[in-house]
Parts: sequence; structure tokens; C-alpha cells
Amino acid sequence: GCALPLVPRPAAALSAGEARALVDRAVAEVNQVIASGASQGAMLRDFERIFRTYADVPTIARSVLGPPARTASRAQLNAFTEAFQDYFSNKYGRRFREFVGGTITVTDARAVRSFFEVISTVNLRGSSPFELRWLVSDGSGRTLFFNLIIEGVNLMISERNEIGAMLEARGGNIDALTQHLRSLG
Repeated sequence: GCALPLVPRPAAALSAGEARALVDRAVAEVNQVIASGASQGAMLRDFERIFRTYADVPTIARSVLGPPARTASRAQLNAFTEAFQDYFSNKYGRRFREFVGGTITVTDARAVRSFFEVISTVNLRGSSPFELRWLVSDGSGRTLFFNLIIEGVNLMISERNEIGAMLEARGGNIDALTQHLRSLG
């Protein structure tokens, strides 16, 4: 509930088909990367490019930072967003690397409140399929995803908890948090 004010509001023009098309393109690129046989470093760079292209990184970064985002200076927020992008891309790029030999298939799209939810299925070798939901909006002026829900785990909430703990460990200092994220990314 706390993150809803930070969730982009879509323009009335966005449709389920457009939301699905965005996710179809992102999934095609992810599938291409996981099937490429590239080195881990190359795959992580590709996943960062995909994240930068298809995700509403500023909205995600503000949301996971939580209330401190409202009092941060523009420079602090920009630096945090850049560091968060690297951190998030590397963290989840490693997770997507586990998908080598598998596929992601988009199965449905539907309107949910002020955004669209695009549902996909992840099939990995030796594992039961699981659901990956993409939350998509055009509230930032472009159609982008602003959250992922993997097997029922809301990544925005999970990251908000993790980033909040990191911030608290640094006495609420956003600049120290940004430096820490850079060291992890």
C-alpha cells in the first residue's frame, strides 16, 4: 500500500496488447541471452541493457528507497538510481542466468487498477514451471515494467525491505547507501 503513490499512473491509451508487446520483446531478449552461451560477464551486461530498456528504473528506485526518496536531493536520487540499476541488474541477472536451458513464455495480459499485469511462465530444466508476472504502465511517458512478481514474491517489496535495512545500517545516509550499492554492483 505504501508503494502505490510511487507507482506510475498510465495514460488511458495503454492497452493490454501494448503491455504484452513490451513484455514479449523483453522476454525474447532474455531468452536470447540465456540461450547464447555467453560468459557470465557478457550475460550480466546484456541483462543490465534489458533492464535499462524495458524497466522504469527511476520509479523502481524511488519506490525501493521509500520515504527517504521524498527528502533526497535530485543529485542524491540520480546517484542512487544509477547505483541501484547496477546492483539490481547484477543481482537479478545472476538469477536469470539460472534460467540457462529454459524458456519464458508470455501467456496473458490484463488490466489491474491503474496498470497492466502480464503473466508469463518460466520453464526450467529439471524444475516445475513457475509464474513470472510483469507489472506494466506508461505513467512515465513510455510503456515500461515497474515491478516483477516471481513465484508470488513481489520484487519491489522485497527490495524495499533489503534497501531499507542497508539504509538503516548506514544511519539513514543515502550517500553512504549509494556507495555501498556501487560496491555490490
